[in-house]
Amino acid sequence: MRIPRAALAGGAAVSLLLMTACTTDTPQETEAGAESPTPEQEWFDQAEYDEQLAQRDIEPEGPEDEPWLQAIEPEMVDTSEFRLEGEEAEEPTVCFSNASVSNPWRVTGWITMQQQVEVFQESGDIGEFRVSDAADDDNQQISDIQAFVDAGDCAAIIISPSTTATLTPAVETACESGVPVIVFDRGVNTDCAVTFIHPIGGYAYGADAAEFLVDELEPGSTVLALRILPGVDVLEHRWAAAQQVFDDSDLEVLGFEFTEGDGAQIKDLVTQHIQRGAVDGIWMDAGDGAVAALEAFEDAGQPYPVISGEDELSFMRKWQEEDITAIAPVYSNFQWRTPIIAATQILDGEEVPREWVLPQEPITAENRDEYLERNEDMPSLHYAQFGGEDLPGFPEAWQDR
Repeated sequence: MRIPRAALAGGAAVSLLLMTACTTDTPQETEAGAESPTPEQEWFDQAEYDEQLAQRDIEPEGPEDEPWLQAIEPEMVDTSEFRLEGEEAEEPTVCFSNASVSNPWRVTGWITMQQQVEVFQESGDIGEFRVSDAADDDNQQISDIQAFVDAGDCAAIIISPSTTATLTPAVETACESGVPVIVFDRGVNTDCAVTFIHPIGGYAYGADAAEFLVDELEPGSTVLALRILPGVDVLEHRWAAAQQVFDDSDLEVLGFEFTEGDGAQIKDLVTQHIQRGAVDGIWMDAGDGAVAALEAFEDAGQPYPVISGEDELSFMRKWQEEDITAIAPVYSNFQWRTPIIAATQILDGEEVPREWVLPQEPITAENRDEYLERNEDMPSLHYAQFGGEDLPGFPEAWQDR
């Protein structure tokens, strides 16, 4: 399993944290321009960057119409030691420590996960599904994981970590309990889990977005980067990849602003930059606030920028309605199905990928309308690549969020 070098808090994801924030009166100068960290610093790994960019062009293995079961160049691991026999195999308890459901991407995935659990509860492959939500609090999640370990009746423990470095000891404690541990979405600095499940990663996401801006903008055009917050590996990797791409281009990067995912703050910061001069492009490490950024241009009477958003429907619908030059990089939301499937496979003693790398395909102008048509009855905060159309609660479970 490839282990992130530095602390994570992607995802994101996608890994993505959404925290309450106050609108600032002035852009955060200390976080922008020349003060921004370079890709060569702690969050950039050249080998991992090269690997992720190459994985974008690798055909994944697995069912063509079930991307949550696909894997890119999987290295399979024997799980026979975890196979349950006899009474233990009857409706085993699966425990899930969730970082949070604090943003629309996580809410969409959490609904999908619950629907997948219902399928396995009906079949008897899972009994009780015990869940804790840490609300983006590292200490709470550490306590949650310890409680699962102390209870002693979890047949498998699934963990979506809040942060990398801080949660690593807790994940190791779970592994030492002897039950199989499945980590997904965001990573930790240990390879003790049976499998680590995630889309290709932040480098691929950030490069997809930056490459699009380079291709669509004229040399000398200006780009403003909007970031949620520091310390989340998939988000840091997105920005590190963008820096690599932008450094090799003729675009002028105005710097970046941390927005904490707050729409009002995004709009305020973009407005201030527009007042200072032309903003031709917007790069985002998470696109659920893309509509707020576009509204700043509307209010200023300025043409829309070239923008990278995400596959949240509010942005995709705005993109279609206004014919904006845009791309929607994705951190595949359907990944929330995979840990549940992996848990049942491991408890049956089936092989699973050591690092389960799922496909990660951006949505472009060419396939945007197809995704919008497939999701036409879904709410604006829904994510297009949720992968739950075949689950029993579709579509009501996601509509009633």
